[in-house]
Amino acid sequence: MIDSQSVKGAETVSRATRGYDAAKKINGRKRRIAVDTHGLPVMIMVTPADMTDRDAAREMLWRLRLTQPQIAQVWADPAYAGQLVNWARNLLNITLRTVSRPRNAKRFVVLPRRWKVERTIGWIMKARRNARDCERLPQHAEAHLTWSLITLMTRRLTRKRPQWAKRSDSDDRP
Repeated sequence: MIDSQSVKGAETVSRATRGYDAAKKINGRKRRIAVDTHGLPVMIMVTPADMTDRDAAREMLWRLRLTQPQIAQVWADPAYAGQLVNWARNLLNITLRTVSRPRNAKRFVVLPRRWKVERTIGWIMKARRNARDCERLPQHAEAHLTWSLITLMTRRLTRKRPQWAKRSDSDDRP
């Protein structure tokens, strides 16, 4: 699953690496994230906010193909539709599927598969420093986001589970 998030850029972010996202009215950068089926991050890419999702997705899908050759299918929101679907299928041999809102939905609806990438973006925002992009270079921002997600995951893995949630040896029997 892939999705993006626009964040404001601090004064330390150079003009060359920032842009204006007119849809969100944000001057800064866009974080693009790819997660696996469990919601764990596979790749993070930071671009100027004025770069369209389709243009950035070409670079991201290309990097995904090189670093994760086993990926055969990617889900995304409708912003990634169009010729990008054919490009990914023909050139990268990746099936790009878009997940849209139901037509009759009037309120908030949890969308299948897309909620996992949205949840991961929410996890990123739990770290206060990630509310704004302060890094000078996009590569530093990518490294910082990866670092904060690693910190979050290790805390979740090492936290003590409540007594009622612990597994006993008898749970392993078929």
